[in-house]
Amino acid sequence: MSEEVSEKTAAEVPVSDPNRFKALFVIAIAQLMIVLDASIVNLAIPSAQADLGIEPQDVQWVVTAYTLAFGGFLLLGGRIADFMGRKRTFIVGLLGFALASLLGGLAMNSSLLFGARALQGVFAALLAPAALALITVTFHDPKERAKAFGVFGAISGGGAAIGLLLGGVLTEYLSWRWCLAVNTPIAVLAALLAVRFVRESKAHGNTSYDIPGAVTVTGGLLALVYGFTQAAPAGYEDSAHWTDPSTLVWFALSAVLLTAFFVIESRSSHPLLPLRVIRNSNRAGAYISSLMVGAGMFAMFLFLGIFMQTILGYSPVQAGFAFLPFSVGIILGAGVASNLLPRVGPRPLMIPGLLAGAAGMLWLAQLEPDSAYVTHLLPAMLVMSLGMAFVFIPTATVALHAVDHHDAGVASAMINTSQQVGGSLGTALMNTVAVSATSAYLVANAAAGEAAMPAALTEGFTRGFYVGAGLLITAAVVVFFMIRIGADAAADEDEAAPVHMG
Repeated sequence: MSEEVSEKTAAEVPVSDPNRFKALFVIAIAQLMIVLDASIVNLAIPSAQADLGIEPQDVQWVVTAYTLAFGGFLLLGGRIADFMGRKRTFIVGLLGFALASLLGGLAMNSSLLFGARALQGVFAALLAPAALALITVTFHDPKERAKAFGVFGAISGGGAAIGLLLGGVLTEYLSWRWCLAVNTPIAVLAALLAVRFVRESKAHGNTSYDIPGAVTVTGGLLALVYGFTQAAPAGYEDSAHWTDPSTLVWFALSAVLLTAFFVIESRSSHPLLPLRVIRNSNRAGAYISSLMVGAGMFAMFLFLGIFMQTILGYSPVQAGFAFLPFSVGIILGAGVASNLLPRVGPRPLMIPGLLAGAAGMLWLAQLEPDSAYVTHLLPAMLVMSLGMAFVFIPTATVALHAVDHHDAGVASAMINTSQQVGGSLGTALMNTVAVSATSAYLVANAAAGEAAMPAALTEGFTRGFYVGAGLLITAAVVVFFMIRIGADAAADEDEAAPVHMG
């Protein structure tokens, strides 16, 4: 009898995958592409606009078509990964992303470009939750898992800055088209490596899909983000459109659809988002803080990119290299954070990190048209990057803490959903604030004419940075009250049910 028990216990002990670090390399490549594509086109937009004749009011869709599709379909992507197999979904996402990137690089008009960017977002919604879930089920040792999350967090945090650097280089020396097409060979290579080194995993149980839930949450998120996008002023002579009937209709539609989603999820026998995933205070706190960080950081990159090129006169490649210290700070900070996390727990890292990020935003809020890079932009970016490294890594750990392996995909998707939706909403909100402030400054200084534009733009950006700082401070308050797990959280994750590896 004792031998039978012993054999059963041994069978239930997860066996470490000998290729786990090779798998991590492949996953890291995929995550880098996902993060890159949210920012790589920012410095290429003027060239693409001139080449394809994109109308000024439509330029935003080069970015938002990707983030809208990404954020809107992530929850469904997480469930597909759980039930169809995380490795299989991962490979499909890579190959689809490669195709969409090629189509974008070959686009002959704005409609094809916007469509390709949206298609990239759809396949990224398959790829992202599968990638993070694969880390969760591949690394069983708490110390190794912390290191794996450290790599993931460094890429997630620094990828946006790397995207700006790469976008500037490709635009200036090749073509804006390569900002998209460069993904194709990389994604195909990653897919081939995944076939060899990534291990399959699936969730047990009911594999039915919650179609009503998928329709309502996707539609609700898309309507919400589109509503904020519609509310933004169309130009410096325009005002915000918060009370326009078209804007209010989108907000109302979002409220109806999202309310319907939660009603459906509470009654469904196989929900798209099991409410148990977000009822946990720790995980809910991680998702809320992730949304606010996304809201602040996406707009920060946009504003600084414009400030450097428009006000400081940087070329695309100069602006790209100017963001490089941010990536370095993230990487260095991630190494420290991954070592500290098992010792001190997430909250002692996240709160100081968020406050440091807010301090960096407030530093940027003091910019003037003649501010120097070395004395103003560089120190602010370094402070923010180190702070964000202390946020990204613990957030991933908390978001997946004590989650059943059956829900690993959807729990992972919630991290990216909150980031992408937050980024879209934050960009719309902060851009509305910035453009309104710029317009007011121009009206007040009309006698100066075009000479007032640099100061007016800077005034708008600084108002936006104040909003970003407020978002990060609010996130710190959320973490303080909602996240309670201690230093043993990583070890506790191993108590989850074993995963079927096939």
